[in-house]
Amino acid sequence: MAVGMSGPRRTGTTVVRPGADEYGADEYGAGALAPSDVLLGVEPDDLPDGLVVADRTGRIVCFNAAAVRITSVAREVALGSHLEHALPLEDLKGRRWWTLTDPYGGLSTRVGQPERNLLLPGGREVLVSARYVREYPTGPVLRVVVQLRSTEARRRTERSHSDLIATVAHELRSPLTSVKGFTATLLAKWERFSDDQKRLMLETVDADAGRITRLIAELLDISRIDSGRLELRRQPVDISAAVARHVQALVASGQSPDRFLVRAGHPLPDLWADPDKVDQVLGNLLENAVRHGEGTVTIDIAPAPADNDETGTAVTVSDEGPGIPEESMARVFTRFWRGSKRGGTGLGLYIVKGIVAAHGGTITVDRAPGGGAEFRFILPVSTPAYLR
Repeated sequence: MAVGMSGPRRTGTTVVRPGADEYGADEYGAGALAPSDVLLGVEPDDLPDGLVVADRTGRIVCFNAAAVRITSVAREVALGSHLEHALPLEDLKGRRWWTLTDPYGGLSTRVGQPERNLLLPGGREVLVSARYVREYPTGPVLRVVVQLRSTEARRRTERSHSDLIATVAHELRSPLTSVKGFTATLLAKWERFSDDQKRLMLETVDADAGRITRLIAELLDISRIDSGRLELRRQPVDISAAVARHVQALVASGQSPDRFLVRAGHPLPDLWADPDKVDQVLGNLLENAVRHGEGTVTIDIAPAPADNDETGTAVTVSDEGPGIPEESMARVFTRFWRGSKRGGTGLGLYIVKGIVAAHGGTITVDRAPGGGAEFRFILPVSTPAYLR
């Protein structure tokens, strides 16, 4: 909306006339809205959410394009109509929302209504909040400004939470069943088993208990990442030594030493990071390369520029397997993404991205020179201010 207009201007939503003291439909007719009702340089139709504005009599003077899309009410029908008729909203108990809230005749201390889940005719859900613009505190209502939002984003969040619960239940069921079965058997028939049989059962119980512990740790990490409460305990980290430890652990678990190639550039910048979180990132990426990839797993460590012109350390983990399909690369770091049917919760890479982002770093996925997957993350040096 331009400033300093010399005459009336019709926008896609309203008729705007400058220089008036009152901006309701009483003076200019249905559909009138003055410059003070429109953000400078922003038309109501530019807003991503539905915007409905009613004047002091309750007649609608603004009904933007998003409101039309969300409510399926034509703009020409809404403009000039009373709020209660154009938006016959009901709560989940079937009660009329405007009758309950009574913005014009209710308590004079009310300044609006918080967002609620309400129903439009036909049972369609919409998120609604309202603001009462008064002439002065406790004075009469000049305008009622209503914001409408689709429930689709909330539904996606609820589905994500449901998927998380279902995944956790599924992943917990198997190891818990194993733990319960073996412990019950040992308690009931301890004398009937040899020492070797007892050891095998206890090793299985220990492995399943470790699986449960890892899953719980993943859930806690997801909770902290989603809420922005992931805490980092920064200290000097030798990234080359950390990579060597993980490779040795994989070799000790049965992998061939020839399967790993570590290349470290020198000199590497000093790195201040959370060593436990860096271990978590390295462990996840290397285990994925071993489990889902094929051939040689190559780990490259080199200095690299980070964001904000800061130096950093780049670690690249690549394999020679089938790689990740091009159409799936955009979803690799989302929850529940699985590159194959070889197990896993699909939460590891989501957590990896959250940890790297918490350090102020970046992580990407691409196709490796050998045809497999290539994950590359960069962590900034993040030297404490008192050492600079």
